[in-house]
Amino acid sequence: MSEPTDDELLLLQNQLCFALVTAARNIVAIYRPILEPLGLTHPQYLVMLALWESAPLSLGELAEALALESATASPLVKRLEADGLVVRRRGSADERRLEIDVTNEGWALRERAVTVPRQVMSRLGMDAAHVSAVRDGLAPFVGAVTL
Repeated sequence: MSEPTDDELLLLQNQLCFALVTAARNIVAIYRPILEPLGLTHPQYLVMLALWESAPLSLGELAEALALESATASPLVKRLEADGLVVRRRGSADERRLEIDVTNEGWALRERAVTVPRQVMSRLGMDAAHVSAVRDGLAPFVGAVTL
C-alpha cells in the first residue's frame, strides 16, 4: 500500500477526529435510552460510575477521574444532589475538604445500573472482549492532549 497523498489525507473520511467524534456521538445515543429509565444523562452516569468506584471524592478528584474541569463537574454534582443520589459534605478529617458521597438512593440506583454495560454490548452486537479491545485501542488518545 502506498503512502497517501496530501489531498487524500485531507478527505473527511480519512480524518481521525471525524471518526472519533462520530463514534462518540453514536455511542452516547446508544446509552441514552438505556439510561433514561434510571433518570440519568450520560455525563451523570459517568459521575455516578466514578463515585460508585471511589466515593467519597472531592470535586477536584471527581473532575480529574472524569477528565473534566471542576466547573463542568460541579453542575452535574448539584443536579445529582438535587435528585437525592449524592450528598456534598465537609470532610471529617479536614473541614476545608468538600466531599461528594453516594446516598442510599444512589447505591440503590447502582443495583439497577448493573445491567447497563451488557445492554450496551447487546445493542452494539459486541462481547466484553471486543468492547475491551476497542476501548484499549483508544488508549493513546486518552489524556493525549498537552496544553
